[in-house]
Amino acid sequence: VQLQASGGGLVQPGGSLRLSCTASSKFTIFDMGWYRQAPGNQRELVATINRGETTNYIERVKGRFTISRDKGLNTVHLQMNSLKPEDTAVYYCNAQTTSGVYWGQGTQVTVSS
Repeated sequence: VQLQASGGGLVQPGGSLRLSCTASSKFTIFDMGWYRQAPGNQRELVATINRGETTNYIERVKGRFTISRDKGLNTVHLQMNSLKPEDTAVYYCNAQTTSGVYWGQGTQVTVSS
C-alpha cells in the first residue's frame, strides 16, 4: 500500500490550503484520515472519514477544516480554511486497510505572515 500526499505549502494566517492523498492498494480501505505533528509535539489526529463518509474532527479544527473522500474511496482530501499559526505542522495521511495501517510521507503546512 502506498499513500501519496500533496498540497502543503506556506500560507498567511486566515488563508486556505487543500491537502490530497491517494492510496494505491489492492486491499479494501476502511478509514482514512489526516494527522499532524508540530516540532516538539507528538503526532495528533486531525480528522478521519470512514467508507460511509462519517467524519470525525478534533475540536480545534471543527468549523475550519473539512475532510472528504472521492467516490472511488481511495483518495482523501483535507480542505483547511481560516488557517492559524498553530496549524503549522507536517501533515500525514493514514489509511486503515484489510492488511494493516499505512502512512503517507508527510507534507509540510506552514502558516505564517
